[in-house]
Amino acid sequence: MGDLAALLGGFGDALTPVNLAFAAVGVVLGTAVGVLPGIGPAMTVALLLPLTYALEPASALIMFAGIYYGGMYGGSTTAILLNTPGESSSVVTALEGNRMARSGRGAQALSTAAIGSFIAGTIGSVLLVATAPLMVDLAVGLGEADYFAIMVLALLAVTAVLGSSRVRGFASLFIGLAVGLVGLDAVSGQARLTFGVLQLIDGIDIVVVAVAIFAVGEALWVASRMRRSAVEVIPVGRPWMGCEDWKRSWKPWLRGTALGFPFGAVPAGGAELPTFLSYVAERRLSEHPEEFGKGAIEGVAGPEAANNASAAGTLVPTLALGLPTNATAAVLLAAFMSYGIQPGPLLFEREPDLVWALIASLFIGNLLLLALNLPLAPLWAKLLRIPRPYLYAGILFFATLGAYATNLQAFDLWLLLGFGVLGFAMRRFGLPVLPLIIGVIIGPLAEERMRTALTLSQGDWGGLVAGPLSVVVYALVALVLLFPLLRRFLPARLGGRPAPGPSTGPGTDVREHEEVSR
Repeated sequence: MGDLAALLGGFGDALTPVNLAFAAVGVVLGTAVGVLPGIGPAMTVALLLPLTYALEPASALIMFAGIYYGGMYGGSTTAILLNTPGESSSVVTALEGNRMARSGRGAQALSTAAIGSFIAGTIGSVLLVATAPLMVDLAVGLGEADYFAIMVLALLAVTAVLGSSRVRGFASLFIGLAVGLVGLDAVSGQARLTFGVLQLIDGIDIVVVAVAIFAVGEALWVASRMRRSAVEVIPVGRPWMGCEDWKRSWKPWLRGTALGFPFGAVPAGGAELPTFLSYVAERRLSEHPEEFGKGAIEGVAGPEAANNASAAGTLVPTLALGLPTNATAAVLLAAFMSYGIQPGPLLFEREPDLVWALIASLFIGNLLLLALNLPLAPLWAKLLRIPRPYLYAGILFFATLGAYATNLQAFDLWLLLGFGVLGFAMRRFGLPVLPLIIGVIIGPLAEERMRTALTLSQGDWGGLVAGPLSVVVYALVALVLLFPLLRRFLPARLGGRPAPGPSTGPGTDVREHEEVSR
């Protein structure tokens, strides 16, 4: 009852006219900047931080929380409509969301993303209140070997289910892993794959890679085919979700929430890993697996729920341990410290009013986000009626702006062009692009966890199997790798059949780039 009473008191503070106005401003700003590739919630909070020093701490932090949630949803808008993720955590949403938009179901994709974000964010906020101490204990209990095993599973699971063949999927993954190696070795300090270019010392920013592969690569592909095929008129379709859409979305919303919150709560978790795993889970569990790669609504509902549940989970280590798990949480931590407040185990005792007002504002921000974006879904979908030359010119403009704003250096524009050409080539030759992206994101993290685990075990490879969790995860990894061979020997009624060859399944023909590139 103590926490419930404190939460009710937080609602009393957060629902004051001033704080409610700041929450609304944060949601609107977050949504607006989330649709710009590369200019995400972390950068927005950082830019606005000096302007809030004159505000009360509660008002400033409530506005920042609104920016955080708004940016999470805003990134999905361009991912769905334009195949241009505003944030790395929106990459998975683009896979099925953009296919839905191109088939006249953009409004449904945006609606399931908005409702899923609301449900996952609300449930995540409830879990934040109810299970914060438990989640902190679980997070602290996970070792380096456990993290490494989970990351290996994510890399292999997503790669194995995409593309027309596993060879192409793993080829794309290895390209991403190689890109992730660029920069200084975190252990030895030696430069790797920099070729003497000083700008590569800090590595290649994932935002630049994602924007180039998706936005620039797509624009180059469309430009190369405009004179060879008739201009496609994309229908807007009906404006709202139907009964079948609701039926197919509610389970992915809940499953995505269940995946997203724990991964957000563990140190070095973040939103990318649970969104990848959610997509794999929905593809395996869906009653309509044949629609994946063609616009399956489950592939939007699950990852979007995981994305926003992870945002709530991120606040667990940030508030309770003073340990941010992503860039936005790190900026929020800086905002706390700028007001002389130190997040950590004593925060709930020293600043209870501030903390519970912030947590209450998460519920309010979620509701404002739904009220803002759900009615606008049909209007957003009409963006697809813009003539292609103007549409992709705008995409390239914002992609360039986002890439430059990431580090404010012109060298990133050359990287943008180079990876854009790579994205075009991958579409041309039928390589799926998602394994490359997850290789860049998760590869360096997995390497760091592996080397730390080996250091702790003094070079003993048995140190990578540190407990029951890692054993179970490695068993799943073996199942993912061996299942295509094993199912040849299973009875047909159990799903056994010859593994599909390169000439079967969607996306085999490299000319049909949409199937293989997603």
